Amino acid sequence: MKWMTKVGVILTLGFFVFGCEQKPPQQKKLPKPNVLFIIIDDLNDYQGCFGGHPQAKTPNIDKLAASGVRFVNAQTNIGLCNPSRNSLFTGIYPHQSRNFGLDKKTTQKLFKNNKTIMERFSENGYFVMGSGKLLHSNQLKLWDEWGVDVNNYGPFAYDGKNQVGHPSVPQPFRSIGDVDGSYAPMSDVPVFAEGKSNGDNAGWAYSGKKDIPFKYIDEKNRDLLPDELHAQWAEKRINEMDTEATPKPFFMGIGFVRPHTPLYAPKRFFDMFPIDELQLPVIIDGDVADTHYKDNYPVERTRDDKWYTNTSKGQMYSKMLTESYGGDEELGLKHFLQAYLACVAFADEQVGIVLDALNESKFAENTIVILCSDHGWQMGQKQYLFKNSPWENSTHIPMVIKAPGVKANSKVEQPVSLIDIYPTLTDVCGLEGDNKKNEAGFSVGGFSLKPFLEKAKPNNWKGSEGALTAIATDVVDYELTSQTFAYRTTDYRFILYPNGQEELYDLKNDPNEWTNLATDEKYDEVKAEMRETVLEMIN
Repeated sequence: MKWMTKVGVILTLGFFVFGCEQKPPQQKKLPKPNVLFIIIDDLNDYQGCFGGHPQAKTPNIDKLAASGVRFVNAQTNIGLCNPSRNSLFTGIYPHQSRNFGLDKKTTQKLFKNNKTIMERFSENGYFVMGSGKLLHSNQLKLWDEWGVDVNNYGPFAYDGKNQVGHPSVPQPFRSIGDVDGSYAPMSDVPVFAEGKSNGDNAGWAYSGKKDIPFKYIDEKNRDLLPDELHAQWAEKRINEMDTEATPKPFFMGIGFVRPHTPLYAPKRFFDMFPIDELQLPVIIDGDVADTHYKDNYPVERTRDDKWYTNTSKGQMYSKMLTESYGGDEELGLKHFLQAYLACVAFADEQVGIVLDALNESKFAENTIVILCSDHGWQMGQKQYLFKNSPWENSTHIPMVIKAPGVKANSKVEQPVSLIDIYPTLTDVCGLEGDNKKNEAGFSVGGFSLKPFLEKAKPNNWKGSEGALTAIATDVVDYELTSQTFAYRTTDYRFILYPNGQEELYDLKNDPNEWTNLATDEKYDEVKAEMRETVLEMIN
């Protein structure tokens, strides 16, 4: 009996040990990845890595692209700041929310019923912080920590009483105003003719509306621009967290406003792009003739011979810039292009400050970096100078994602859009919970880009063949039939206007979109398929 007891104990112990040996080894739980999200306002594809302009100087964005995945056909979902950012941060299409413009009603309703990506990260234990222009009107309650509180569009030319168009910009373009009608290096301190100045503080101002002056003595003795303040704040916070023993995983959003107008930057950035050496995009005569934007969004002159439009700023700005340089369209575009490229180079430098801080920290290997824009910008093609057109220059955006384990310098040609960032982050970061606050909330409109982070041409992408873009309007009209939509696949762009007119471009053979094929019978089937897809997506 004693022998049997000993044997039983031995067998039991043996079984216990054997069983332990057969258990699979427990996998070490990986820390949650951090997220650094950078958005640059009004930035088209004028970067070296995206090839939009041969003279662009963007070494920091190029370096990031070389270390991650470039989405070379990424698109905005609507061509204006407010609705684009609302859509991006909620994952809800504009046609779902009816948030097509600057109106507050649909904006407030969208945030009332749907959670932003910041709220999702906060619910999942992340420390959420940000600075700069992220949402069009930042809601501080969405953030655990907010960075620099400053007017992101400043500084402004200030006559001592009002923010005004920069006095160096010729008329009538300057009459557009303190934002869209202004461009100059910071060294060109605004000087107003005797008798025109309305106060002692005339010159530069962070905010003329609050009488906050901006000091400029020279390039090395001046106040910092808002984007510089945001970059330095991000650098400081990354360095501070780097010294913490066990920091919480973080989501950091940084929004740089340049190259949004007014196009002001330090002189050294303007010096990179001499006017007489600038290359303009190729613009052909009559390119606008077979398009229908002008029919749906007409530009007119008022009785006092001034330009007027309800919605089409791009056509109006193009006409006004040409007039301002004595009818010389090329000269006007070169002056504007110089300022735009200077502001792009300036923004790139700020991106570099943030990325250098991240790469030199302990977070370098466990942080997802996303860089994108809210929409593109059209530089005079089709006699259009602005964002918010249905064509490639306005809808195309840079998008780069760098994540742990992602193959460096990968290129994805599948058209995707900003709507896909929300589900990508919830997927890659394993965020739990729902995106809806109540039953009135919408389901997420996009699809996770994770398959493209694993393989440039995956078989498990669940999204559509193309990317959908709406054209924003300042006239509040929530009916879908009153909107313009563009649908971009790898090979084609299809545009459907409110009055039923259509455009179709063969992007493989006509990347500049010079020839509208919508009336060519050979393309009837392609056009019909794309029209059907658009109508299915928005209904």
